[in-house]
Amino acid sequence: MLTTETTSVQNLLQEAKAKLAPEQTGIVLAIEQRLEQTTQDSLKVAMFKELSGAWYKLKYPEIAGFYAEEVATLEDTEAAWSIAGTTYALCVQQAKDEKIKSYCTQRAIQAFESASSINAANTQHKVNLALVYVENPPSENPMKGIQLLLDLNKTYPEDILVLLTLARQGIRTGQLDKATERLSKVLSIDTNNRDAFCLLSQIFEQQGKQAEAASYSEKCKNLSEQ
Repeated sequence: MLTTETTSVQNLLQEAKAKLAPEQTGIVLAIEQRLEQTTQDSLKVAMFKELSGAWYKLKYPEIAGFYAEEVATLEDTEAAWSIAGTTYALCVQQAKDEKIKSYCTQRAIQAFESASSINAANTQHKVNLALVYVENPPSENPMKGIQLLLDLNKTYPEDILVLLTLARQGIRTGQLDKATERLSKVLSIDTNNRDAFCLLSQIFEQQGKQAEAASYSEKCKNLSEQ
């Protein structure tokens, strides 16, 4: 993963606009024209949010992320930076083009770091940051994302979000026993945690433990309906 950006938002906008249908182009241009006439920051925020939403609906999360980042730059709130980060993170998951994936990775990292700097106690931002590294690991440190999650687990051993995230990664990599251990710990902290029951059902299914899988699947279903 490069440390300098491999593309610019201007390039991304140019490439994306060339692919839009005329009516889609019209929607974007109308918002851009209103933005050009806007001088107040509060109105700019509204326009940036509108542009972010429009590009998100058009399935260009890299551009939606840019406009969400513009909102965050003006508002400088934990929530705004988190939204920018999660939008860029979606791009990291979906991008087929490596230069776009690299661009979104760097921007997602910066956004989650900004959110975390505003509220360091919120582990959600740290988990999201780690997952970006899991999704697109740096070539010089391919285990960085997992290591960040393990470090979080050491610092916050009873944090349910961290435990669930590590369990999901365990299932993803076939470490089912470790995932089961972490999910059991979640249930010792929160006896009605729906995600833990649902994930354990998946694990037991993979292990061929049909009775346990059915039991946990039923609990998962019941909690989902509450």
